[in-house]
Amino acid sequence: MKARITILCENSVGSISGTIGEHGFSALIEPAVGDPLLFDTGQGLTLLHNARRMNKDLSLVKQVIISHGHYDHAGGLKPLLEECGPKLVYGHPSVFKPRYRVKDTDECYSIGIPVSREELETAGAAFDLSNEFRAIAPGVYLTGEVPRVTGFETGDQGLYCDCNGHESDHTIDDQSLLLETERGLVLLLGCCHAGLINTLEHIAKMTGRRDVYAVIGGTHLGFCGQEQLTSTIAALRNMGIKKLAASHCTGFAASARLLREFPKEFQLAMVGYTLEV
Repeated sequence: MKARITILCENSVGSISGTIGEHGFSALIEPAVGDPLLFDTGQGLTLLHNARRMNKDLSLVKQVIISHGHYDHAGGLKPLLEECGPKLVYGHPSVFKPRYRVKDTDECYSIGIPVSREELETAGAAFDLSNEFRAIAPGVYLTGEVPRVTGFETGDQGLYCDCNGHESDHTIDDQSLLLETERGLVLLLGCCHAGLINTLEHIAKMTGRRDVYAVIGGTHLGFCGQEQLTSTIAALRNMGIKKLAASHCTGFAASARLLREFPKEFQLAMVGYTLEV
């Protein structure tokens, strides 16, 4: 397939006048043939505004993917539905699970989807939830639940399913979007809580392919330790990825390290970033 990928929501903005940033992520996929798809929706503060600034008509979107059930990826879903009409929404069965961040000070705050499933369904969402690898359009796949097989991708340790910090949240609903293009596979990440290498290995197992042309989105390396970052970089060296367009939860320090290690491949995927494949 041929497609254009455009970042609509991200922490930082590029050169497009009038666009604004927020802590969140959303990407619009516009295939040469077929309807556009929306991958994540940000917090809901910038999605519709930035789409208008970039002349993107989100009423044409019929399918929305929610990579995982955090406010900064699903918060824009209700405003999208209210302004642009009903959508088929893909996700994992655990996407509505309660989510909290508990700080070292014992302060606790919710980071889950800010509205209920019932409220979203009333607004026009039709949910299709599965933990399996599956095709959702020609040349477009969801990874489903990603097995955690590496020893070094331990993820973010401050996430829980309760405010008492008794039940750790391993974000098993984390999944990514895969496109088959003429240049190779293109992988879109929400936060990649499952780990970038775990995700890439899962894709290789499910497709039998390792020709990943581009990786775009949040890697969550900004919330992980130096050991995970170093081991991830070591594993990436042998994968032949041509574009590593990191954003959102990758963070400044990890992005700087990735740029130093992969000066030809690394790019910042800010609001307005576009890749045509």
